[in-house]
Amino acid sequence: MQYDPIKRSLGNVFNSTPFLRKVFYRLLDLLLLRSWHVRREVKKWASTAPKDASILDAGSGFGQYDFYLSSLNPNWKIKGVDVKDEQIADCNAFFKQIGRKNVSFAFADLTAFTDANTYNLILSVDVMEHILEDVQVFRNFHASLQPGGMVLISTPSDQGGSDVHDHDEEGSSFIEEHVRDGYNINEIQEKLKLAGFSRTEARYQYGKPGQVSWRLSMKYPILALGKTKLFFILLPFYYLVTFPVCLVLNYLDANGNHKTGTGLVVKAWK
Repeated sequence: MQYDPIKRSLGNVFNSTPFLRKVFYRLLDLLLLRSWHVRREVKKWASTAPKDASILDAGSGFGQYDFYLSSLNPNWKIKGVDVKDEQIADCNAFFKQIGRKNVSFAFADLTAFTDANTYNLILSVDVMEHILEDVQVFRNFHASLQPGGMVLISTPSDQGGSDVHDHDEEGSSFIEEHVRDGYNINEIQEKLKLAGFSRTEARYQYGKPGQVSWRLSMKYPILALGKTKLFFILLPFYYLVTFPVCLVLNYLDANGNHKTGTGLVVKAWK
């Protein structure tokens, strides 16, 4: 199944006005469990971060994390990069419209992008599973960080991340765009060390509560939208029932320690 066209359709609905765009970001923060984990780690980092920190969002997508970061501190300089020109143009226009002058967006291929000794934090959310040359990207991250800087990665694990092992009647995986089914928790840390990072930490996300939440909040609605766009009409009623349940499950997952899970949160320091 092609996941990106569904995301693009949802984005088009909410991007018509700045107000709806902000509502969209808020819904993503609440529904997407990875956002709970990422924001938790960003808050930890922010407690000791420089007041004028430079941040790279490597694979910025809709720009929801750039909006969150720029809300935490207007003095941080935030750069989002992506390979999709339409998203770059869209994000630049939106952030200019709302007056967030400390945020900018540009095209970049992460396998070739470096900005030597520039950033205090590099954020990479749902990106590395799409890139075959991952060690090269990690080397570029290391080169682009200032000494003491940190990279924060959220990515599927090899425990069935994003239900990649599930296939439909045509034999297609739920997430076809991934180049790997997920990272082993030790493998990704070894690759980061190979790229030059001095210290790494990794933990599982999407434990049992998160896996149920993922299916209710993302998988089933996206599958329905993939079959018929008419489900857009029913979507508000679907979430009226499932939204409270997903909030509780997300809270339990974000605040629990999981022996295994279908996602990983990985940190590495230069």
